[in-house]
This record gives sequence, C-alpha cells and structure tokens, in this order.
Amino acid sequence: MRLILSLLAIIAIFPATASAYALDDQLSCTGTAHDFVNSLVNERSIETPAMHVEANSVNAFRPAHDAVLTAFGLRVRAVFGYEPDDPLFKTGGSKSPSGPTYGVVVFGSADAVKRRLAEAGSAAIVHPVIPLVLTAVVCRG
Repeated sequence: MRLILSLLAIIAIFPATASAYALDDQLSCTGTAHDFVNSLVNERSIETPAMHVEANSVNAFRPAHDAVLTAFGLRVRAVFGYEPDDPLFKTGGSKSPSGPTYGVVVFGSADAVKRRLAEAGSAAIVHPVIPLVLTAVVCRG
C-alpha cells in the first residue's frame, strides 16, 4: 500500500511527458495566427472560448486542464492571437483591431526567454508581462 501511495504521489507531482506539447516550431513566426490558434483548438490543447479579449481584439486562451504546453523549454501560461476578419477570433472594444499577431505567455524572465529564442533562431519578439516572472513571445504579420 505504501508503494502505491508513493507512486501516486510521484505521478501527481511530475506530469507525464507524453502529454507535453512543444510549440517551438509554431513560434518561428512563419505561420498565421489562424493556423496557430486553430491547431491548438483542434487538438484540444487550449480552452475555448477565449478567457479574455483585449480592447485591441487580441484573444487570450487558457491551456486545457490536461495539456502541458511548452515554448523553448518554458511552461506556457496562456496562448493568444488575433487575425482581422477571422471568425475564430472575437473583436474587442474601443480600440482599433490590431493586425495579425499570435504567441504565448511563458513563465520566465525576458532575458532568459530572449536567450532561448536566439538559440532556437526564432524571429519572435519578447515583451515582459510581469518582470522576472511572465514573458510574452510574440509573432506579428
């Protein structure tokens, strides 16, 4: 019985790597916001509808409860995107809609994320969300 409880504790602490899904290739910034978000919706890796829609129409999605999404080795906290005139995305309020954009918010400092993007050769842009804690990896165009 003690062995079973120990195994259950290990399983609960360390999620199965088989369910981890790395988004590195999609964040090379060669795709579209529609393709990026739609593939995650189809794979049920993110929850729909969007958990938040910014005034500039950027839609933020929460990873699915059982999905472990990573980007450049860092855990993904949120996925976001917007493409004008695409029914996949809701439009926001008062601001003019932004142009096509997509990406993720990861746990990690902006400097650490910049280093990982450079090593991977990604064209993504880095924006601090909460300094030293959360950073956005952004693809535009």
